[in-house]
Amino acid sequence: MGTYSIGVDFGTLSGRAVLVETSSGKELASSVFSYPHAVMDRELPDGTKLGVDWALQHPQDYLDVFANTIPAVLKETGVKPEEVIGVGVDFTACTILPVKADSTPLCFLEEFKGEPNAYVKLWKHHAAQDKANLLNETARQTGQDWLGRYGGKISSEWLFPKVMQIVEESPEVYAAADYILEATDWVTWFLTGVQTRNSCTAGYKAIWNKRNGYPDTAFFKALDPRLEHVVEEKLGCPITPLGSRAGFLCEKAAALTGLCPGTAVAVGNVDAHVTMPAVGIDGPNKMLAIMGTSTCHILISREERNVPGMCGCVEDGVYPGFFGYEAGQSCVGDHFQWFIENCLPAHYEQDAKAQGKNIHVYLREKAEKLRPGESGLLALDWWNGNRSVLVDIDLSGLLIGCSLQTQPEEIYRALIEATAYGTRMIIETFRESGVPVEEFYASGGISQKDPMTMQIYADVLNLPIRIAGSTQGPALGSAIFGAVAAGKEKGGYDDIFTAAQKMGKLRDEIYRPIPENAVVYDKLYAEYRTLHDYFGRGENDVMKRLKAIKKSQSGREA
Repeated sequence: MGTYSIGVDFGTLSGRAVLVETSSGKELASSVFSYPHAVMDRELPDGTKLGVDWALQHPQDYLDVFANTIPAVLKETGVKPEEVIGVGVDFTACTILPVKADSTPLCFLEEFKGEPNAYVKLWKHHAAQDKANLLNETARQTGQDWLGRYGGKISSEWLFPKVMQIVEESPEVYAAADYILEATDWVTWFLTGVQTRNSCTAGYKAIWNKRNGYPDTAFFKALDPRLEHVVEEKLGCPITPLGSRAGFLCEKAAALTGLCPGTAVAVGNVDAHVTMPAVGIDGPNKMLAIMGTSTCHILISREERNVPGMCGCVEDGVYPGFFGYEAGQSCVGDHFQWFIENCLPAHYEQDAKAQGKNIHVYLREKAEKLRPGESGLLALDWWNGNRSVLVDIDLSGLLIGCSLQTQPEEIYRALIEATAYGTRMIIETFRESGVPVEEFYASGGISQKDPMTMQIYADVLNLPIRIAGSTQGPALGSAIFGAVAAGKEKGGYDDIFTAAQKMGKLRDEIYRPIPENAVVYDKLYAEYRTLHDYFGRGENDVMKRLKAIKKSQSGREA
């Protein structure tokens, strides 16, 4: 009898499960379930309107993922529930929700169904930017030494700015919440019946440090007197390291998923970080980019360095024994999708349909015929703000060089190139800070489906790019951690490094830089960097002024 593990990956628009053979990492089946509520950025289910930069989700969608995907992979493969030895989950982050002591989300309660702050705040909820600004200024004024570990800025996407928004706008929600926690910890709590908080989200998103814990009460009191004891009152649960077992599947979760009670469940994780073992990375100086609606960049090192604009440097944050670095771009796949949905002439759609082609394929075929620099266009990739290295959500997109001859495919390619320049900016910032980046790996939907984009990245970065061997990198990574939670005695593994070597995989093909393209892209990147610093480092704050005017005129409050 074989042994298997299941990884469940909760993304921005859907959740997916993959069933994996623990001895080899072979994926036997996967199943995807789209969230019925999707991303709520304009109104709640009852019609309550949302302000500018809100992005919420409904936690019932996450339970529906378990109910639909796990039974589906069992049915497809014929694997028996007792043959599944472990389960692991990962999530977008920072994605948080307020809950009662029994884990019930506040938005499930009748009195809070029309209260936006009672719902899940998705990672790309940016309506707490003013709270992040206050937090960062207070940290600088009070000389908080932990700020350097996060590149000098805490993002509005992180836990405490979002908690500050709840306190200020909906104090009744804050008072009613017994806990405020990451969604990855909430779904793990549902599976096991035991609350755990994982060291990954705590370290990267909640300013927790393995040696020093959270910031002290004096700092939180300086932010808002009501937050003085926020850690004890709302985060009161020990931090559990990655690679640990959170517990075992409880009866309620077993009934929902069709698995056996007592199945080992791994501590929750983050979608980007959990993908490292899925591609077999087990050493330093190898950057992994998980490329989807946004991109996360993960890197491990033996040394701790302060890197400007990074999302964090966390000891044991990815693998035990290493310092894990995170950086990211807030808008990548979303960037390209926005253009296709809003900027294409009708005849492009008609031509694609007549040729029997997906519009993405049709547009890429046009764009890949262009030589680097041929369009005369250059863009800044800030359609959803900048996560790294500027850490400023109030920045916005820019396209320069258009003329009456500019074609849609030229703009489309320029937007793709802009995201590659953003990744190069991140890599160069690491290198300038004493953290080498010698190899580059990619996972996520874009890496699997878009050869043109990956070749552009190879040319812009002037690095070979190795591609994940799984189309479900995070889910595979979660399954690997699930196998570790089960342990060798049950047919899994006793450590993540061995599990990664056995179950992780890469494709055979490698995208290699084309030298003549790299020369041109060096010139274009120099121009990108000039625009990046001019609009992003305070010399010209026109983007922020325009956003302020937009808010004042839109009728939607920030």
